[in-house]
Amino acid sequence: MGKNVAVSGYYGFDNFGDDAILACIVDYLRSRGSNVAVISNNPKKTSALYQVFSVKNFNLLAVFALLANSDVLISGGGSLLQDVTSFKSLFYYSLVIKMALALKKKVIIFAQGIGPLQRPRSEKMVKEILSKASLITVRDEKSLERVKSWGLNATLVNDPVFSLDLPRHEQDSGIVGVQLRDCKTMNDLLLNQLADKIVSEFSDKKIEIYSFQKSIDLKICKIFEKMLKLRNPEIQTEVLHSLSQVDFMIKISKLDYMIAMRFHAVLVALKCGVKTLAINYDAKVMKLAYEALIPILTMNGDDDYDVAFEKMKALDSNKILAFANNKPFEWNLFEKFLV
Repeated sequence: MGKNVAVSGYYGFDNFGDDAILACIVDYLRSRGSNVAVISNNPKKTSALYQVFSVKNFNLLAVFALLANSDVLISGGGSLLQDVTSFKSLFYYSLVIKMALALKKKVIIFAQGIGPLQRPRSEKMVKEILSKASLITVRDEKSLERVKSWGLNATLVNDPVFSLDLPRHEQDSGIVGVQLRDCKTMNDLLLNQLADKIVSEFSDKKIEIYSFQKSIDLKICKIFEKMLKLRNPEIQTEVLHSLSQVDFMIKISKLDYMIAMRFHAVLVALKCGVKTLAINYDAKVMKLAYEALIPILTMNGDDDYDVAFEKMKALDSNKILAFANNKPFEWNLFEKFLV
């Protein structure tokens, strides 16, 4: 008989990457006969999408009851244990873990980025809860080094989305994908350079502009669409948003090229064998681009865009697929805690 497993993370916020991770977790747990319950910002939608029991994240009585009826808490993935977003966010995710520990439940830290931690009390809090976890898995070297510096054991794992079986890209669809998100380093120079190059290279193709999280991405995607239309009113464009993660993945699999900022936009394109150009808004995107041997633009807007686009065009789809398929997620680490 499977375990009752509670899952805590940045779920129910319509974020493509986190939703893809949740799909991986739910699929794995269901394949092992586990009963899955998810703590979500939008429990009604999460329940309908994943066919799981779900409770509201800030309904602490419901969260406590859920944990009381669970055998294991999975905390993650993503970067939950950090205080850059806010101390309130760190306090909340830590509180969920503390409740599970107080109820004597096993806690698994699932493919998380640990930190940054700007406050001494934040570091003390995270160190304390991690010391009581049954298993700590992290998604990057910095997190691994931080946890080990505290004298704790952790295992570096690949992103769970690498474990998804995605459709393979088929050549010559005539569609180019652009995935943008707003951030502190977003600037007009980058957008103008990118718009100039896309119009000069791909005016004969359809440009699909992907908003993966409506609250952060949609505005900048619509601005970029207007920039393309100002340069060439005849260029065919479409801003895609509010799709299911499955529909997003199917769309990405049909692209000739992908130019992307978000980590999971790059990852999914690689898993589909799509020739991809990354935009380095975050260190995790840069690391993935270097590992996959794909070109990458900085946020400065002063790169050689001609060279970057030529490198993207020259990529070998089979080599991209070989890289992505050689990054399995280490599900075996979790077996003894979940079965």
